[in-house]
Amino acid sequence: MSVMDTAVSHNATTGAAETPGASSSGLAGLLPEVQTLELLVAVSIFVVIHSLRQRRAQGLPSWPLVGMLPSLLLGLRSDMYEWITGVIKARGGTFTFRGPWFTNLQCVVTADPRNLEHLLKTKFGSFPKGPYFRDTVRDLLGDGIFGADDEVWRRQRKAASLEFHSAEFRALTASSLVELVHRRLLPVLADVEATGSAIDLQDVLLRLTFDNVCMIAFGVDPGCLSPGLPEIPFARAFEDATEATIVRFVTPTTVWRAMRALGVGHERVLQRSLAGVDAFAYDVIRKRKEELEAAAAAGRGTEAGRRSDLLTVFTKMRDEDGRPAYSDKFLRDICVNFILAGRDTSSVALAWFFWLLGKNPGVEAKILEEIEGIVAARKAPATAGEVEEELVFQPEEVKRMEYLHAALSEALRLYPSVPVDHKEVVEDEVFPDGTVLRKGTKVIYAMYAMGRMESIWGEDCMEYRPERWLRDGRFMSESAYKFTAFNGGPRLCLGKDFAYYQMKFAAASILHRYGVHVVEGHPVAPKMALTMYMKHGLKVTLTKRDKGKL
Repeated sequence: MSVMDTAVSHNATTGAAETPGASSSGLAGLLPEVQTLELLVAVSIFVVIHSLRQRRAQGLPSWPLVGMLPSLLLGLRSDMYEWITGVIKARGGTFTFRGPWFTNLQCVVTADPRNLEHLLKTKFGSFPKGPYFRDTVRDLLGDGIFGADDEVWRRQRKAASLEFHSAEFRALTASSLVELVHRRLLPVLADVEATGSAIDLQDVLLRLTFDNVCMIAFGVDPGCLSPGLPEIPFARAFEDATEATIVRFVTPTTVWRAMRALGVGHERVLQRSLAGVDAFAYDVIRKRKEELEAAAAAGRGTEAGRRSDLLTVFTKMRDEDGRPAYSDKFLRDICVNFILAGRDTSSVALAWFFWLLGKNPGVEAKILEEIEGIVAARKAPATAGEVEEELVFQPEEVKRMEYLHAALSEALRLYPSVPVDHKEVVEDEVFPDGTVLRKGTKVIYAMYAMGRMESIWGEDCMEYRPERWLRDGRFMSESAYKFTAFNGGPRLCLGKDFAYYQMKFAAASILHRYGVHVVEGHPVAPKMALTMYMKHGLKVTLTKRDKGKL
């Protein structure tokens, strides 16, 4: 081995310093890498600082490429509605959400009553549901009133409004509700009380309202609240389709459309569920047309000819040439829309109402006092031997339940059945609070957040206090742009009066007979859906009230 080889070997094994020339050459080679690293660190720090500064101006940090998506994902993992409420409060009532640049998740979110009056009433024509909303829900709701705009919406609204205010329709709603509450709901609850078992009250109430709204919309009884609480294919398909549809609103449009084309994921569930919904709807439509044709041929007032459900009313309509005004597809859309509007809203509101009563026994005591006063005011029972289980509240008695009306409204204020709603701007606008809206901007108004705003309801906004709705013992409604549970302006809910009657009748009938107790430790949290379901249902036990005979 040479001397040079020995020296190299020694340096390699002992780590001896190299010559100055070699050291300088090595540092020069590393310099570009060090500069690049420093540059990346500096840029990263700048991006973080800049993005976090956006929190002051926009309410949330906005990151390059992904926008505010990380914050949204954190909200989805916790409680989305509380997350929205927190951001809105921090921004004084309105904020702009910016999603990833490659998506359509860009919108203005507001809980300012001035803005709501502007978009729901003053400039109603400038804020339709819009193509984004219609395209997202079209597979389930088609061209029905829930997502329709312009002339399509106006035609349905006019026809439905006439029907909702007819004496025949009011009689149908009242009689069907008595039948369902007294022949199905109360017997189910009696069995639960007798066995001391727990039951999911939200599920029972959903079955009640689903049967009721199907009677009103389709004129058929699916039997969800039958003994044993059977699984009804149409009801299950409808619920699955609704849940799959809401997923689209938090999925980029290009992604869910690709999933639909491939038939995978939640889009596969939606397609399968829609097949069940359509099979039921078209079968009912076919049978109803056959019944009406037979009634017309008979030339006299048959039972089919006297029907007053929505399907029958719309099926009978004719255009200027005497032909059917609506196709089978359109009839299907109309009925499915009213089922969505009528099924979930009342039942979900009642579930939250009973949960709130469990936390506020003083409110329950006042409701019972009001109910007992109404019962005591009766001159005499219908029959000498009438017992509590057979007591049927009359429409005029339900109307006099002012405190119950206030208690239900207070539940809807804190837990609105539809927690958020959607509009789209058709031309440049400016909200009363100064927010600039460009054409095509999506606007979300957050009813859940509105019920928790001190600026709207005062410092006690988080308290469940029905008295805020009463003046000298009488219920006094609030502005539809402050209390938006039933929407406002031209789109004010047609079924508002029916919903209150349905909720009051069911709640009074239950509370007069039973104490409702939420199972200890049962988790209660809202679920991401079109309506504000309880994620885990509402498990309750019942105790019978000792009333004796009237």
